[in-house]
Amino acid sequence: MHHQTSSTTSVTPANFALQSTPQHVAIIMDGNRRWAKQRGLPAAFGYRAGINRLRELLPRFVQSQVETLTLFAFSAANWQRAETEVCELMRLAEQAICQFAPICRKHQIQVEVIGRRDRLPKSLLDRSDEITQQTAHGNRRLRIAFDYSSRESILTAAARLDGNLSARSLSESLGNAGDVDLLIRTGKAQRLSDFLLWECAFAELYFPDLYWPDFTAQALDAAISWYAGRNRTYGA
Repeated sequence: MHHQTSSTTSVTPANFALQSTPQHVAIIMDGNRRWAKQRGLPAAFGYRAGINRLRELLPRFVQSQVETLTLFAFSAANWQRAETEVCELMRLAEQAICQFAPICRKHQIQVEVIGRRDRLPKSLLDRSDEITQQTAHGNRRLRIAFDYSSRESILTAAARLDGNLSARSLSESLGNAGDVDLLIRTGKAQRLSDFLLWECAFAELYFPDLYWPDFTAQALDAAISWYAGRNRTYGA
């Protein structure tokens, strides 16, 4: 499987050629609560609808030429939400991992959970470790960011390098997933919210006027088609 290496060799990517399909797509799956509120439903219904949407999109990911998909599932800032809501999110995340495991094994999707581990419930950590081990030999990569802060990740990675800092070493310390080609944020907001700030330095940013539960396979196709028409000069 071909992986981008440009992000690990210099601050700016060396290959300015137009790619018709993004190799690394990142998605901020925003708008679940507002989707539910719009329908007079509790927030939990929106989160469940969002999980169902992701399950429906996984086969489309397999059909595409996208090699890496990174999802923003739970930010470090989300701990500020009500305790009952956070507990529900943890419970739903554990259920989702159990539901996605057979799908990922079937379609040879390698799963990796990124972010802090010390604040997560042990049961969620166990499920995360299980799906990581079960899918280790997949030929596509699904990265799920949970209890994640890009600023914190950059600081931690830089400290771990102990002075041996370069664009290559920092990228590798951050997980070596390569530059993000296409960043999609649903939820009718246009901001990065501390997500993959280093990796998104030259990403194309796509903001559909949709909440995450309404982001269908057709919407994903539209995003990829939009990307295909972009002339990526990286500022050159």
